[in-house]
Amino acid sequence: MNFSPAGVLNADLHCHSNVSDGTLSPEDLAARARANGVQLWALTDHDEVGGQHRARAAALSLGLPYLTGTEISVTFAGETVHIVGLGFDPDDAAVVEGLARTRAGRRARAQEMAEGLARVGIHGAYEGALKYVGNPELISRTHFARFLVEVGACRDTQEVFRKYLTEGKPGYVPHRWASLRDAVGWIVNAGGVAVVAHPGRYKFTVNEEYALFSEFREFGGRGVEVVTGSHTQQDYVKYAALAEEFGLYASRGSDFHSPDESHTDLGALPYLSGTLRPVWEALADRIQWPS
Repeated sequence: MNFSPAGVLNADLHCHSNVSDGTLSPEDLAARARANGVQLWALTDHDEVGGQHRARAAALSLGLPYLTGTEISVTFAGETVHIVGLGFDPDDAAVVEGLARTRAGRRARAQEMAEGLARVGIHGAYEGALKYVGNPELISRTHFARFLVEVGACRDTQEVFRKYLTEGKPGYVPHRWASLRDAVGWIVNAGGVAVVAHPGRYKFTVNEEYALFSEFREFGGRGVEVVTGSHTQQDYVKYAALAEEFGLYASRGSDFHSPDESHTDLGALPYLSGTLRPVWEALADRIQWPS
């Protein structure tokens, strides 16, 4: 199977399984991607590569080309930024050990979140969130959000985040993640390409954003998500221009988590502009093809 490297490829290079904070298994995600017309797929679980071999096997069995992926949590300028890694070796020792260190603080953070929620009358949140967690090391705000919807505290997970889980709200607890240098280094040294995920979501000033992309490129980063589930049309235009300004490859991914929660399904995004260099051009020798 071959495809053109042009921006019209239906690539989905950002989504999550129940190995992190999604609700579907790697196998079910592969089937959904294939059914939705995805032509190149990557599973990018948060700070985790435990689902990679399953995702690859499922994709290739369905005739779907596959790229290794993960989404690493990074602290930059006091904010959490996500860096997607694509096409790296998932068994690389530095990657595995670095992601394990990044995951290590999640449990203590989750217990602090539950204490904050208890102070406003929502009790048992830690135990409730654990019901939604496949891997307790990866307990996250999303799992708390699902519990708060279950007990009727909010109508949906979006309302939970607005009322309880963002900065200044009762259940918000910051966490110090990996450094930008380390995250990019793990990916690059394992043979992959590092991509800034959904930059339109970060609340940076113009100068802070410029610093992020300058340092990212200096450390070896090569891509930016231009078309992604949380971006607006204005974001598409802004980050297409930024990709060209910094000489970065453009990536595309739904950031799909769940059929019941995600606004954008696998494979349902607009195509990349033909003026951009798609990230799969830089990863041509890393794509795993069905036999």
